[in-house]
Amino acid sequence: MNISEQTLQQIDRAIRKVTEKFPATDEATQMTDIHIRVAQETGELTVFNDDDDEITRCIVEQWINNSDDNFYEEITPILRKSIEKNKAIVEGISILKPFSLVLENDDKESVAELYLVDDELVIIDPDLMTDLDDDLNAFLENLLKD
Repeated sequence: MNISEQTLQQIDRAIRKVTEKFPATDEATQMTDIHIRVAQETGELTVFNDDDDEITRCIVEQWINNSDDNFYEEITPILRKSIEKNKAIVEGISILKPFSLVLENDDKESVAELYLVDDELVIIDPDLMTDLDDDLNAFLENLLKD
């Protein structure tokens, strides 16, 4: 999926709007997840808190009537890239840590964990971890041969 600059700007704007709703303060909001729900048919990107209260929404025109079977797999890295780009402000919002940004489909089913914010834990991008078991097994096998 080729993403337009306008789409990237819309996603960045939505992420920034979320961070504006939870500015850094001494009193952190008790929330465990930020839910990013994308409707494939309408292109609507809506962000909710744990209580299913809407935080912000936008229409990503490029996603309207997208009929790709792997739509959510294609948008996951795009959303992660935007969150990573806005990492400093995302990690500074006043929500008790740890909390996650989770991608959901329009049926409210979790599709992917996009980002985890915690003071002491780092989650490695799952794409980076592909075939790690095979690589480690091959390394160990080669090591034991010597």
